[in-house]
Amino acid sequence: MSVSLRFSALCLFLVYMLFLSVNGVSSMEEENELQSLIDNSTMADRRNEDIAIEKNDKAVEENPERVASMVDMSIRNSTERRKLGFLSCGTGNPIDDCWRCDRNWQRHRKRLADCAIGFGRNAIGGRDGRFKTIDARGVNVHIANGGCITIQYITNVIIHGLHIHDCKPTGNAMVRSSPSHYGWRTMADGDGISIFGSSHIWIDHNSLSNCADGLVDAIMGSTAITVSNNYFTHHNEVMLLGHSDTYDRDKIMQVTIAYNHFGEGLVQRMPRCRHGQGNRYLAPVNPNAKEVTHRVMTAGRWRHWNWRSEGDLMLNGAFFVPSGKGAGASYARASSLSAKPSSVVASLTSGSGALVCRRGREC
Repeated sequence: MSVSLRFSALCLFLVYMLFLSVNGVSSMEEENELQSLIDNSTMADRRNEDIAIEKNDKAVEENPERVASMVDMSIRNSTERRKLGFLSCGTGNPIDDCWRCDRNWQRHRKRLADCAIGFGRNAIGGRDGRFKTIDARGVNVHIANGGCITIQYITNVIIHGLHIHDCKPTGNAMVRSSPSHYGWRTMADGDGISIFGSSHIWIDHNSLSNCADGLVDAIMGSTAITVSNNYFTHHNEVMLLGHSDTYDRDKIMQVTIAYNHFGEGLVQRMPRCRHGQGNRYLAPVNPNAKEVTHRVMTAGRWRHWNWRSEGDLMLNGAFFVPSGKGAGASYARASSLSAKPSSVVASLTSGSGALVCRRGREC
């Protein structure tokens, strides 16, 4: 009897060891397979990055003043049409006037790609069946509570009409990027829309709020971008244009920001960019946070920076401290498109955000 028990125990022990051994081999194989996928994904990303860099360089507008003139002309034309009153449904917004007067917009969805202005005007999206458009007109689409949208090393993307909110950091996982490919992705910051090393991008008529990091971030050499007619609320760091001061490839970045509503509950980065301007500033209640573009940790070097405020509206105690000797050439280029008076901001952005569109009616 004791021999039988010892034999049974030995058998169980051998079976248990065999089970552990098989599991060990299986786990090792899975780990090796995962590492292989990560390595392959890294190699693929490097190839995609090289291709994207080449495309982004080609997307840079050598004459940005020409683009500013085109935007100015389109605004003037829309404004003149608006003066026709009941004879025109025009709003004075050239982007919206391009498509919102069409009662059959749902049959002509691809025409949206012809309506962008500024540096992202050539983003064709899915118009010709080659690239990607996300068009939520006529439906109520929310992207929330996850990783949300990353546009990485690609070109010609249009994102229109989405509600994007409560985005969270995700990653360190295998992520599918197409029906035929998936690969390893490291942690994402939790942006609403992250534009990473991409070009010819148009972000239009979306409502964004309350994400873990930025609502719209464009970094790592992205360019040829238009961000228009979006509605931003309840968020800390709203928009970032440029990865860091030391990342030189962001010097090619060209972005048009137009007709966006920066609304309730926003704190900073509206937007934060390496070179740019705005014209309406509402200070928070905090008495220590009323200076516009406060310089920090510069050891007084900021006194030599050429920073100016001309015709800007300062509200609720907001103030700006000019510095430097005067406006440089880069500021003159940035000013080539005259800003509208700050008093008309509310009317200019009244139609921003995701729209409620019904088939057979003007949107």
